[in-house]
Amino acid sequence: MTSPESVLKDTFGFDAFRPGQSEVISALVGGESVLAVMPTGAGKSLCYQVPALLFERPTIVISPLVALMDNQVAGLRMNGVKVSALHSGQSREDNIVEWQNVAQGDTKLLYMSPERLMTGRMLSAMKSLDPAMFVVDEAHCVSKWGPAFRPEYADLQRLKELFPNARMAAFTATADELTQKDIADKLFSGNGRTIVQGFDRPNLSLAVSPLRSRRDQLLEFMKTMEGQSGIVYCLSRKNTEKFAQVLRTAGYKALAYHAGLPSETRFENQERFMAEDGVIMVATIAFGMGIDKPDIRFVYHMNIPGSLEAFYQEIGRAGRDGNPAVTALIYGLDDIRMRRQFISDDGSDSDHQLREHKRLDALLGYCEASGCRRALLLNYFGEDAAPCGNCDNCISPPEMIDATLPAKALFAAMSETGQRFGTTHVIAVARGEDTDRVVQFSHDKLAAFGAGKEFGKPYLQALIRQAVGAGIISMDISRYGALALEQGALDILAGQAKFECKDLVVVGRTEKTGRNARKAIAETALNADEKDLLSRLKSLRMTFAREIGKPAFVVFSDATLMDMVAKVPSNKAEMLEVSGVGETKYDRYGTAFLDAIDEV
Repeated sequence: MTSPESVLKDTFGFDAFRPGQSEVISALVGGESVLAVMPTGAGKSLCYQVPALLFERPTIVISPLVALMDNQVAGLRMNGVKVSALHSGQSREDNIVEWQNVAQGDTKLLYMSPERLMTGRMLSAMKSLDPAMFVVDEAHCVSKWGPAFRPEYADLQRLKELFPNARMAAFTATADELTQKDIADKLFSGNGRTIVQGFDRPNLSLAVSPLRSRRDQLLEFMKTMEGQSGIVYCLSRKNTEKFAQVLRTAGYKALAYHAGLPSETRFENQERFMAEDGVIMVATIAFGMGIDKPDIRFVYHMNIPGSLEAFYQEIGRAGRDGNPAVTALIYGLDDIRMRRQFISDDGSDSDHQLREHKRLDALLGYCEASGCRRALLLNYFGEDAAPCGNCDNCISPPEMIDATLPAKALFAAMSETGQRFGTTHVIAVARGEDTDRVVQFSHDKLAAFGAGKEFGKPYLQALIRQAVGAGIISMDISRYGALALEQGALDILAGQAKFECKDLVVVGRTEKTGRNARKAIAETALNADEKDLLSRLKSLRMTFAREIGKPAFVVFSDATLMDMVAKVPSNKAEMLEVSGVGETKYDRYGTAFLDAIDEV
């Protein structure tokens, strides 16, 4: 019987599985349903592609974007795998051929969107296939607790009843414990395994700065990243164009990417970003999903994202090769206002909007944190961590103030109201405000009522965000953001500890952190001969990519080219030892790349 290890080597050209992959694959091959929570760059795709090639019956992969499907399909075909896809980007005739290939048993993998799968006609046709496995990519979209809930994804919970003989495999990089449980309940009624590999990316430095001047701060940061490839995320299409031009004027190779550009321009810009050194992509979040570029050295956010989940996913595109990379974020009051407005205007029900507001609160807590940012980020996803030494707060600790008095007023209000209310109500009680809800619950009769009346709302809001960030109070999204006292807050309330927090006016330390990480990046740089060889290999890769009309990484990933540079193979046997070179890819490209290496 063919083993997962032989499929990995013979088909995909890899000698060993990455951490976490074997456990997921073994469970799926053994017939279990699995929810796998794995960080960006951990190799989620192989976790279902390898089992799919071992099963007799077909595997259905549910993916949210046509571009993602096309890139996955193209990559599999380059490795000699027979695979099909059904989506709106293909003609009806092409979709019919693709379906026939699956129905006749010629292909084992079929990619499609949830909308196309969950029609009555398609589900009836799917019965005849008797799939071995359904794969749900971006599985956080299934959960109402997730950061990107999609109703069409929620309908996938019907699959477990319609196809009881099929195992379910769900994958995401961003799901806290509540979201994990909800996904598992919906997709396989909890009768499966949840495998959390971990969220820590220790090679990524983390920094946040309050907004002064977006243009000036961006250019200051870029001085620490000379010659490096990276992504600059903007909130609007207009700003992607604006700041791409700012960078070009300053002498950088900067390109814009957003949904309003012609598809040909987006494709060309993406290809340049993949193939050329030192290219900066200034983009909306439309750019990034499915990008297999391991040497992205920085991700810079010009505005705050919508949640910590979105932020984690976006910074995860940096440093996928394991080498040092920089992440930086600037934010201002306008960002917060716009994000609040986006949530209010998105047409969702009030419960969903409230959850999104609380997710944004958690991100603001991260922005205003005085302690280790990595520890806070990992704590949000349910992991404990010691101070990292690789974020701005660890490298250059902020000045602190004693805020014990207003903190005790807030904590007393939380305690006396039963820890059942959110920020607005807690502050109203602490400040002695006669709001309708305060009067309704008779909270104006509490001892805590008015105990913090000399402090303004913005000040108390900032203190709550910093207390959440410090982990001494918690915010329960499942109970609409109710604030709860942790042991640290109880100690402060009892007079056994003080509450120190970051001064409300702080100077950003993004640039210093950037210089620190830039030094670490330089230590991993290639020498002149290696750079020349890598440039030759990238040029050859681009030639082949243009011939087939697919992204460059479909031919070989950057990590594979880097391994060629490191190993300098001189024959077929040595080339097959390069990570990512299997028999099929060698037959297609091996000789040409050996010739290019031999020319150096």
